[in-house]
Amino acid sequence: MSARHTMGIDIGSTASKCVILKETSDTSGREIVSKALIPFGAGTSGPARVVDQALADCGYRKEDMAYILATGYGRNSVEVANFEMSELSCHAWGAHFLFPGVRTVIDIGGQDVKVLRIGKGGVLDTFVMNEKCAAGTGRFLEVMARVLEVKLEDLAQMSAQSTERVDISSTCTVFAESEVISQLARNKNRCDIINGIHRSVAGRVAGLARRVGVVKDVVMTGGVAQNSGVLLALENELKTDIVTSPLSQYAGALGAALLAFRKLGSLEA
Repeated sequence: MSARHTMGIDIGSTASKCVILKETSDTSGREIVSKALIPFGAGTSGPARVVDQALADCGYRKEDMAYILATGYGRNSVEVANFEMSELSCHAWGAHFLFPGVRTVIDIGGQDVKVLRIGKGGVLDTFVMNEKCAAGTGRFLEVMARVLEVKLEDLAQMSAQSTERVDISSTCTVFAESEVISQLARNKNRCDIINGIHRSVAGRVAGLARRVGVVKDVVMTGGVAQNSGVLLALENELKTDIVTSPLSQYAGALGAALLAFRKLGSLEA
């Protein structure tokens, strides 16, 4: 292999992501050659499977990687990694690679919410994190989808069909579940309830975002970034545009692969 390659592995609570980068001669200096996502996180077969999948997709071996960096909730369990790093810096670098003008990153994962303020070059300036409560996270949406007996991936489409405002005021997952059940008992439309759930999530996340100060450009990452209903509700709550990408869920792994090149450079210096 003439160009050097790095691997970034992001092991979350509910999913494992992996990105392989190679050096290029263009202005970005890096190119994604492979990516993989397995919907199983720390403590499962997900970490090993996601590495195998990413390598298989591009035809490389672990030995072909110049440096491997792990991040995320389960980063300590990645035996193939040369180094481990906090997901905060990795998400900052990944978001900056996808959106060079980013100043605020809102990352909604399976069990936590992070809001990052980004400085020049993708450097993390400050952050706030909610990791002690499932409210506002992907897990919260999974619980609500189960109560409503709908698929998680259908939430956004159903929310868009809402015609009546139904408020879900509880920020606690347990109380919100009871509130949803109560709304169903009153024969409220599921689409209206889902829209209310999305606004509840947005209110919770917006409160965190205001603590660090929302500065444009604003980027949303994490698995929940795929839910356009939450994205729209959050835009309305913060009164600002929020951009996202099909690669948003890979931001942590992407940032880890980028920082792997920096680690590699420091070793060679």
